[in-house]
Amino acid sequence: MRNVKISVVIPTLNEETEIGLAIQSAWEAGAGEVIVVDGGSRDTTVLEATKSGATKIVHSLPGRGVQLNAGAALVNPLHEVILFLHADNRLAKGCLQQIGDAKDVVWGAFRQRIDSDQFIFRLIEIGNALRVSLRRVPFGDQAVFVLREEFERQGGFEEIPLMEDVAFALKMRRRAKPKLLVGPLTVNCRRWRKRGAILQTLQNWCLQLAFRFGVKPQVLRDWYR
Repeated sequence: MRNVKISVVIPTLNEETEIGLAIQSAWEAGAGEVIVVDGGSRDTTVLEATKSGATKIVHSLPGRGVQLNAGAALVNPLHEVILFLHADNRLAKGCLQQIGDAKDVVWGAFRQRIDSDQFIFRLIEIGNALRVSLRRVPFGDQAVFVLREEFERQGGFEEIPLMEDVAFALKMRRRAKPKLLVGPLTVNCRRWRKRGAILQTLQNWCLQLAFRFGVKPQVLRDWYR
């Protein structure tokens, strides 16, 4: 069992109802620091992040790739691992220790627990885990973590409007197979509720396929909206 110092970076945009819980989960999991990067929220996100004890709160241009890179640039240089957490995700208390316990970690992600009792979400969880195991492509809502030095060596995330997590995974999987840790990472099911679980999943598949065939992220963003 290793005591690994881990920096948690959380990008935000109008997440006043979620950010406090995300920060709290990071502290309870044993984070060495929590950095919130706000992309121009018009609600009380920054205030809530302050109340919840974020180590650093910084402002950047909107866009998840831009925000993630901005947060990563501020991590403590003595910390070995950076974990990128979506504002509507929650780390279980043992998540960060699992990184320390794993052997030969370069990068990886967690199994999810979508916060709904509907059976369709158990299938989505299984499918997402298989995507990491078989295709080696974790998504951002699986709390991607990576050795800080390796992240810097790879040049961070592409600062594109959509699919920054997929682009990063395609780059990283050439370096090493991602570790899929048991977590669980709790995920808010709000986006599946908004579009419907099946429609949202199909849309994700179509976006991935289009991205792999060279459709520009700017076009994919418009499709997603």
